[in-house]
Formats: sequence, structure tokens, C-alpha cells
Amino acid sequence: MIRTEELLLNVGPQHPSTHGVFRIIVKLDGEVITEATPVMGYLHRGTEKLAENLTYTQIIPYTDRMDYVAAMTNNYVICNAVETLMGLEIPERAQYLRLIVMELQRIASHMLWWGTYLLDIGAMSPFLFAFRDREMIINMFNELCGARLTYNYMRIGGVKWDAPDGWIDKVRDYVKYMKEKLNQYHDLVTGNEIFLARIKGIGAYDGKTAIEYGLSGANLRGSGVQWDLRKNQPYCIYDRFEFDVPVGKNGDCFDRYNVRMEEIRQSLRILEQAVEQVPEGETMGKVPRVLRVPEGEAYSRIESPRGEIGCYIVSRGKDKPFRLKFRRPSFVNLQILPKLLVGENMTNLITILGGIDIVVGEVDC
Repeated sequence: MIRTEELLLNVGPQHPSTHGVFRIIVKLDGEVITEATPVMGYLHRGTEKLAENLTYTQIIPYTDRMDYVAAMTNNYVICNAVETLMGLEIPERAQYLRLIVMELQRIASHMLWWGTYLLDIGAMSPFLFAFRDREMIINMFNELCGARLTYNYMRIGGVKWDAPDGWIDKVRDYVKYMKEKLNQYHDLVTGNEIFLARIKGIGAYDGKTAIEYGLSGANLRGSGVQWDLRKNQPYCIYDRFEFDVPVGKNGDCFDRYNVRMEEIRQSLRILEQAVEQVPEGETMGKVPRVLRVPEGEAYSRIESPRGEIGCYIVSRGKDKPFRLKFRRPSFVNLQILPKLLVGENMTNLITILGGIDIVVGEVDC
């Protein structure tokens, strides 16, 4: 009988495949993981506490820095919570611009995930293709709001400013371009036997387990649970558009991969409809210069690329929130990681972690 000595191994916090400043302490019996402990907090900035000393408009740039590869959706959730408390009416054109940038952001986020995930498990070319096509979205965002990563574009009552001339046409052209490229992505990767050997059947759990852990986004839908806030509890103007909610069957990394890839296709489908319907008009509602939110509390939740992000605000009638709390999908989704890693081979650690798709800025907030 071969006896092995238990090995304690630190993965991170500097490891490139931990997707940020994140650390996992694993105990190994040979190559098999017997225990895994995530260590968080290296990127903690106290956003929720800082917000109590900021006006509502000043908080918006801080949300950019949470999930910094899906900043537009973070901007929206804080604005929507304040607008709910104030009972604001948002102009139609602003609603369309918000929806368009959020769906472009979902595509850009999933493409970054696709490229880095394939890089994590040994493929170089997809990373280059993903960043080439994501760059086109980043350039459009740069035209729209003057920034490439943290946008600060949403405003309470609307958006910062209108889209420049010809911008909507660029979105229309990009949708046509990306539809074709998405098919090429599948031809390149999805049926590759080495890729399938690395991902299929790995990190599996059922829908009941996903619900018990509070998972959301592709981590929930990959297990067969058809839940998407854009469809089940529509916000913004999502109830005006036709799109499907993709789900998996086996709840493994391969199903989560397929769900995200299909979500790109459905986002393109939403954008295709939206660009044909954008009305003319104002981009900001009637909002006082100094925002004093009525006393009360509100909770807003939306479907970000990583799952359900929520913002809970308590107001005492002043220009700053009394309390602010975010439900961060990356933080919640990460809780299942130790369960998935125990009993797995060490080579599958990065495959499983990458399949969850965390952004550490959102984990630590």
C-alpha cells in the first residue's frame, strides 16, 4: 500500500488563474484535493461603508470598481434603487440606451470570460480572438462615455448624455458581425475533444444544490433552473423584447460554458430588436439638482453577467444614504467552491474556479 503525506498548498493570491487577488488553501493527498479554503478580503475597500458619506451621484463611480468587467450593470442597480425610492419616471430614450449598454456589457463580459477561461485550461488562440472582438465594444463605450473600463455612465433619472451621431448604427453593425463570429467560436472550441475532456463532467451539481447555495446567473441556469430576472421579474424595458433563457442539464462546467455562450447569442438578439426601436427624446428625467431621497428603504435587483446583483438602500431623507448594502453574485456564487473541489484532482481546480466566473472586486467589495 502506498502512503502519501498530506501537502498544504497555497494557490494565489498572486496566481494568474485566480482571476484577481484571491487565495485558496488546499490540502492534497497526492493529486487529490481533500480540503479547500477560499481566503478573501485582499481587495476589500469598504465600498458600502464609504457610501454612507457620499451623495447618491458620488456613489456611482464606486460601483464601477466592484465588478469592473461589467460596470454598466453595477451603475444601473444603484440608480434603479434610488429611482424606486424617489418614484422617478425615466425617459424612453434613456431606457433604451441603458438596455443597449447593459447588453453590450454582458457580451463583453462573457467574451472576456471565454477568452481567459480557455487560456486557463491551455488554449491561446481563443483569448486573442475574444479580446479582438471585445475591443470593438470597448471602443463603442469609449465613444459613448469617454472611458474603457469604469464608465460612470448611468445617472439617477437617466444617463450622463446622449449617444453620438452614428453610434446606434455601429451597434447594429456589430450585432451582424458578432453573430458570425460566435459561430466561429463554437467551430474552434466547443467540439474540440481536448477541451471536452478538460471540462465535461467536472464540477457538477444539481438544481436543488444550486438553490440551496443561493447561486444565480449561469451557475444556477447551468443546473437546469430557468431563472433570469430579465424574464421572470422584468426591469428597465426588458418585457418588450423576445429572447430565450438558456439552461443546462447536468450542472457541470460544460453546461455553464454553453449557457454563457448562448447568452451572448440572446443578448445579440435583444440588441437587434432594440436598435430598431430607439426613440428620439430626452435622456434625463426631471431630477432636482440636489438629490434628497425620501425617507424609506428600497431593494433593487437585476441580472448582471455573473448573476443576481442587488442594492438595498435605507434613506433618512438626506442627500446621503443611511445604509447601503450590495448583494454581490460573485461572492455568493463562490460559496460552493469548497464543496466542488473536495475529491477532485488538482488539475481541475482552475477549471472549476474559472467556470464559476468570479470578479474579485465584487467578491471583496
